[in-house]
Amino acid sequence: MDLFVAIFTGTVIAATPLIFAALGELVVEKSGVLNLGIEGMMLVGAAFAFWAVVAGLPMPLAILAGALAGAAASLLFGVLALTFLTNQYAAGLALAIFGSGVSAFLGRNFGSEPIDGLKPLAIPLLSDIPVLGPLLFRYDPLVYLAILSFVAIAWFLSRTKGGLILRTIGESPEIAHAIGYPVVKIRYWAVLFGGLMAGLGGAYLSVAYTPLWVENMTAGKGWIALALVVFATWRAYRVLLGAWLFGGMTILQLQGQALGLAVPSELLSALPYLATIVVLVIISQNRQMLAEHFPASLAKPFRPTV
Repeated sequence: MDLFVAIFTGTVIAATPLIFAALGELVVEKSGVLNLGIEGMMLVGAAFAFWAVVAGLPMPLAILAGALAGAAASLLFGVLALTFLTNQYAAGLALAIFGSGVSAFLGRNFGSEPIDGLKPLAIPLLSDIPVLGPLLFRYDPLVYLAILSFVAIAWFLSRTKGGLILRTIGESPEIAHAIGYPVVKIRYWAVLFGGLMAGLGGAYLSVAYTPLWVENMTAGKGWIALALVVFATWRAYRVLLGAWLFGGMTILQLQGQALGLAVPSELLSALPYLATIVVLVIISQNRQMLAEHFPASLAKPFRPTV
């Protein structure tokens, strides 16, 4: 039972940065924009959040700093892709490289000392319930925020007028523009939100998941978040399930190494990435499912006409 609790709670915690980043990218792609720079935005968010804690700011402000840094990085992408209509693939890759460089520059003086990271909540009575207590009520606030973000985004995309407008722009920006919606402005807001969520995911890595600065600490999680959106076929609930799946693979490889399984550690470390490849191959075989939910204008530039 102790092993089960450890795997379950570890899975939820490991999935949290993926949930933030993938939900943000889901909103971006629903608007018809493809931002490949999630890795860079997460690294910028992680670096600024860690810097804020080292500078003595309260933890909530440090997390906010990381989120805003991710949004600021996404604004750079927005200017390139939405205003100057550069290739979205190239702009996103440039942002990923830029974010890696900025985070390395900021982190050069952080040292290797751990910080006093974000603490789990101690919910009276509930956290003391046998089994259910540690399974459900002993996480830090950002874990619960990730779940609330999923509920809010799923509701927004499927149940609100704003979500309908966003999806319409992702399907046909020309029609949305013709009936009076400011396509570029709405896409900018979507891109900023995606950056905010990616920065939040990065901040979680540096101040909660691993309260210690390590260069390139995202270790490909931004790319996994991108793959999650495709795995989810652009549906919010599948993003959540996919994040838990890949979080579980991460924890299983750690548990496997801890138990001393007779499997090369390199292979165990590659499990989350191998799972990403396998899932994407399986999903790509069902072209009808992809076509039903794929935003028709994804990555296509749009220039409004008068």
